[in-house]
Amino acid sequence: MSGVELSFEGGVTSPLGFAAAAVNAGLKPRGELDLGLLVSQTTCSAAGVFTQNRVRAAPVIYDEALLHERPGRIRGVVMNSKVANACTGEPGLKAAEAMARAAEQALGLPARSMLVLSTGVIGVQLPLDLIEKGIERASKRLDREEGGRAVARAIMTTDTKPKSLCARFTVNGRSVTVGGMAKGAGMVHPNLATMLAVITTDAVVEVAQLQDLLRRAVDRTFNAITIDGDTSTNDTVLILANGSSEVAVGRDLEGWRQFEEAVFSVARELALMIVKDGEGATRFVELTVTGAPTEVMAREIGRAIARSALVKTALAGGDPNWGRILAAAGAAGFQIVPERLHLSVRAASRENPGSEQWITLAQNGAAAEVDERMLKPLFEAQELALRLDLGMGGAEATVWTCDLSEEYVRINARYRT
Repeated sequence: MSGVELSFEGGVTSPLGFAAAAVNAGLKPRGELDLGLLVSQTTCSAAGVFTQNRVRAAPVIYDEALLHERPGRIRGVVMNSKVANACTGEPGLKAAEAMARAAEQALGLPARSMLVLSTGVIGVQLPLDLIEKGIERASKRLDREEGGRAVARAIMTTDTKPKSLCARFTVNGRSVTVGGMAKGAGMVHPNLATMLAVITTDAVVEVAQLQDLLRRAVDRTFNAITIDGDTSTNDTVLILANGSSEVAVGRDLEGWRQFEEAVFSVARELALMIVKDGEGATRFVELTVTGAPTEVMAREIGRAIARSALVKTALAGGDPNWGRILAAAGAAGFQIVPERLHLSVRAASRENPGSEQWITLAQNGAAAEVDERMLKPLFEAQELALRLDLGMGGAEATVWTCDLSEEYVRINARYRT
């Protein structure tokens, strides 16, 4: 037993020494929370992973530079929704810097100690007057109990619900907490997505080990989900460690394995929350590719299937059109042996997890003998699992996706107007 316990009542302020606040700064027209502050009472070791899109938002550029310059002197994050501050040129870069500076001044913090996150519509200049007034109000409302929940709401765009949780474990009788929050519902695809995520911890961790751990965690969680195949301009995952628990964790220290598991668990659950809240999504799908020569090949084939419009629209209709899955695997760009492919499906059972039977759809690359009438209910389930065995090796990888429904088209056809 690892001793890591998850709590879906927690969030980024669950670790000791973190507080947060959120307000409506006037970016969202109906009074919803749209600006937030997350602050540590002490300096943090910090690390980040950012979008692979070559068109990169101003906050991404600002944060990368700041983490390169001061990875051990970060105090928190200021964030907004509704306006992405992407494709905004030099004025956008100056606005990101001004947003950080306004937060530092309002909180009485040293210069260059606050990171910036923005999400929303691309190509719109950030209304700095509203942002600065909102920061001033939020700085007077910092709170540990309600602040974490509020800031998780402030970063929502088309999300239907906030996404946050925490994980706890003990080292020599002393408690360590890892908290997290994320937003994302559309334009979600590796590498990263229209997704902001912040992970916090009160452990003492060196910057280099924190960065390495975050990259590995992101690769197997946030980079293993897809909703629509689009990679955004603002994708960011940050991790802040303030050391308030006074428990040091590191590769050569007791507690490192638990810390790793806690970070992976928080990242994984946040990633799954994003997929389950996909724009217009009606089905959640776990896809595992096994029997690959390498994990990279397994993951890339899984991603190819997960982003296929034909696969995803079949899922939307509850249509057991499994041939599209094999076709997507064959188009992924790897040398596979069609005659070795084995595909199976099962529906998830909320009442009795793990009791479900796998049903073979294809064997040796051809249709298996199965009653088609049995398949329709499986593909109409809210949650289902697919397993594709390549028959070529011992490596495997899991990715998560959802269907592509008419509601998704409606949401994105009118996103700006």
